[in-house]
Amino acid sequence: MTLKKRLEARIKKEGPISISEFMAACLFDEEFGYYRRVEPIGQHGAFTTAPEISQMFGELVGIFLAKAWIDQGQPSPCTIAELGPGRGTMMSDLLRSAAKVDCFIESAKIVLVESSPALRKHQKKKLAASNPVWIDHVEDMPNQPMFLVANEFFDSLPICQFRRHESGWNEIVVQVGGEGLEFAESSTDSDPFKADEFSDVAVGGIVETRPQAISTITALANTISKHGGVALLIDYGSSHSQGDTLQAVKNHEFASILNEPGEADVSAHVDFGAIKTAAKTVACTELLPQGIWLQRMGITHRFHSLNASMDKKQMRQHLSAYRRLVHSEEMGTLFKCMALYPFGGTTPPGFNP
Repeated sequence: MTLKKRLEARIKKEGPISISEFMAACLFDEEFGYYRRVEPIGQHGAFTTAPEISQMFGELVGIFLAKAWIDQGQPSPCTIAELGPGRGTMMSDLLRSAAKVDCFIESAKIVLVESSPALRKHQKKKLAASNPVWIDHVEDMPNQPMFLVANEFFDSLPICQFRRHESGWNEIVVQVGGEGLEFAESSTDSDPFKADEFSDVAVGGIVETRPQAISTITALANTISKHGGVALLIDYGSSHSQGDTLQAVKNHEFASILNEPGEADVSAHVDFGAIKTAAKTVACTELLPQGIWLQRMGITHRFHSLNASMDKKQMRQHLSAYRRLVHSEEMGTLFKCMALYPFGGTTPPGFNP
């Protein structure tokens, strides 16, 4: 049996399912979920993340966390954490650069939140010397100052979609049609929003919500509020919901969302405005394009430093990676950065002009 057949049987028995339920099954089903079965990152996966493009990315994140630790009085013990650490590449790079700051790494417990068994194997091998521990939920973070990064984590959390009508909002669901799975609208009108929320959305417009992201941010904010620390969030998205952004990617190309569930990575843009609203117990930085944040963190200086010891072929690859990370037509504008930190604390690195 395939995941598609299983979902069709479930829907025929129980009725249409939300996009959130569909997305969760596609990614996390114990038997057929994409993240459970395959390695999603890299040449043979669905996509390539910034840490896999260049070591510079992780190194600058390490500098960011170390500087934030210094600004908060060098608390010890503390936690260095990553949500969705992929193959362990960024954590490896950030620990190498952060190790240049006396006592930071020595005072830290390395904590990883990862659901993919395939990726955990890579992390265990790559980070063995750092003795990381794995947890399943952010609520299980140690009760101590936390210095955390989440790069392309929130985009994979399941979303719900709602379409506006003159009479209110209908939820978009997945049902079984004549040719298999198809999108439809709930027959019961629902209004999941406050009276003034998304009042500017036109009739026929779509709004996406991400309940799991809200609960995750709430937990992170509560840890930072009580114990100190910082959370750096990097993902593709904007300051508010952008309509229908649900997409599937397979072998680095866009794929059908419904035709082969479990065979492709499914994601949607991140609503950073909703994240900021949920993080009410801490301060939030402005939302910055990735390219600007990396420039402020010194990526150009690091680029030239590495470039000096390269041959011509390496230089071309290095330049291509640099441009991909910062250029407005590549990842530099699509991806955004935001940080959470204690009220009254020093603004985290890279978020001051």
